[in-house]
Amino acid sequence: MTPRDEGQLPAAFRAAGTSSFTDFLSGYAPHLLPGAGLGDGDHRVEAPHGTTIVGLTFADGVVLAGDRRATMGSFIANRDMEKVFATDEYSAAGIAGSAGIAIEIVKLFQVELEHYEKIEGTILSLEGKANRLAAMIRGNLGNALRGLSVLPLFAGYDLDEETGRIFSYDLTGGCYEEQHHHSVGSGSLFARGSLKKLWRPGMDERQAIAVAVEALYDAADDDSATGGPDLHRQIWPTCAVVTALGVRFIGEDVLRQEVEALVERRRDNPGGAR
Repeated sequence: MTPRDEGQLPAAFRAAGTSSFTDFLSGYAPHLLPGAGLGDGDHRVEAPHGTTIVGLTFADGVVLAGDRRATMGSFIANRDMEKVFATDEYSAAGIAGSAGIAIEIVKLFQVELEHYEKIEGTILSLEGKANRLAAMIRGNLGNALRGLSVLPLFAGYDLDEETGRIFSYDLTGGCYEEQHHHSVGSGSLFARGSLKKLWRPGMDERQAIAVAVEALYDAADDDSATGGPDLHRQIWPTCAVVTALGVRFIGEDVLRQEVEALVERRRDNPGGAR
C-alpha cells in the first residue's frame, strides 16, 4: 500500500456497480446477509415465528396491520412483537414466518431502498420496490426449506397511479399484486374471510382501520398462533397507514377505541354474525 492509498476505502467500495446494496453485500460480505451463518444440512430449525398480517386499500391509500404474537410450536415466544415496519417514506411491510430472519430482511430492504435513492437520485417505483423485495425472499429459499421461511406482505402508495397497492409473495420469491385486500400468516384463512365480508369500496381511513382490527380479531378467534388484543396488558395490533402524505403509524389511543368498540359489539355476538 502506498502512502496515497492509506485512508482510502477498499476497492470494492470504489468500483462501479449496480444500485442494489444487497448485490454489493452478497459480493463483498455475504456473511452479513440475513440467515447467513446458520450452517448447512437438512435439519429443521426451531425459531419464533410471526403470524398474521392483513392489508386493505381505502379511498386515500392502504392500511397494513399485524397482531403482536410470536410462537414457537405451541409455545408463545413473545406477546408484544412488532411485525409492521415502514420500509421507506411511501411503503411498509408486515412480516410472517421466521421472525429473526424476517426482521433482518426488512432492515436490509430499508437500506436497499435508501441506497437506491442515494445512488440514482430518485425514489424507486412501488412496483420496483416490490420486485427488489421478491429477489431478497428468493435468496432465503435455502433457509425456507429448513423451516425458516419469510412471507411478508408489502404495501405502499403508488405516486404515479395515486392509489394504494398490496403485494404478496411465495417462498420462491414470486411476487403477486393483490386486489383490495389480502392476508398472510397462520391466521390468514380466517382473516381473509373477514376481509371479504367487511371491505367495501370508498372506505375512509377510520373505517379501514376498524376493518383491519376486526379481521385480526377474527383470525385470533380461530387460530391459536394469532394473538388477539389484550385489554389487560394493553397490547393492541400494530397498524400503519400509507397515503400520499407518507407512512403513519396509528396511535394506541385510536387502536384502544377501536378494540373496545369491537369487544362491546361482540359481547352478545361472539361470532360476529351480521
